Amino acid sequence: MAEMAEGGGDSQHKGKKRAKKSSTRVDMTPMVDLAFLLLTFFVLTATFSKPKVMSLIYPAKIDPKDQKVDQPKINNAITFLLSKDKIYYYSGQFYPVDKPGPNGPTKLEVTNFGTDGVRKLLAEGNKYVLSEKKIYNSQLKKKEIQDSTYLRHLLEAKKNKKALKVLIKADDKATCKNFIDLIDELKIAEIGVIAPVELMPQENELIQSKIK
Repeated sequence: MAEMAEGGGDSQHKGKKRAKKSSTRVDMTPMVDLAFLLLTFFVLTATFSKPKVMSLIYPAKIDPKDQKVDQPKINNAITFLLSKDKIYYYSGQFYPVDKPGPNGPTKLEVTNFGTDGVRKLLAEGNKYVLSEKKIYNSQLKKKEIQDSTYLRHLLEAKKNKKALKVLIKADDKATCKNFIDLIDELKIAEIGVIAPVELMPQENELIQSKIK
């Protein structure tokens, strides 16, 4: 608050009238209280940016005693094998040479991060989730559903049996850059189940045969 301090005239000049001198002092205490109130208001009402993370599913470690047990069947899944600057992959269950499947042993295919590479491969394999996402996006734009409902439906679609599952395996020559680039492509393709898995010896043998 402002206070006015008046100064008296000179007693020696009684016959002359002079204007009263005044000094102004502003009290800043109420302004400090107001600043704290505004700061508290903005802190409580502001929306902080949420960290953008991608959940990875890490499989449980297999007991050495149970290694001889047959691996569970993998349906609607693709496995990427990273080695140095190469990206190999195969679809479905892995069949070694000594235990071939209906179409023989598993054969590795080579891909890259080009236009017709990983992104096209994931888009074709995950058509179900991407088509569902288009529907939910349309409903969200028309305000037929809320943001929370949109995220819930998309999460349910990613967990559906029709959604593509991805396993990532790498040898000791794989680069960190390729792993990060692959994770980015999986995010773009809306892959819900991603599992970094240890490379099997039979898979490593296939990679070495491709390199040669």
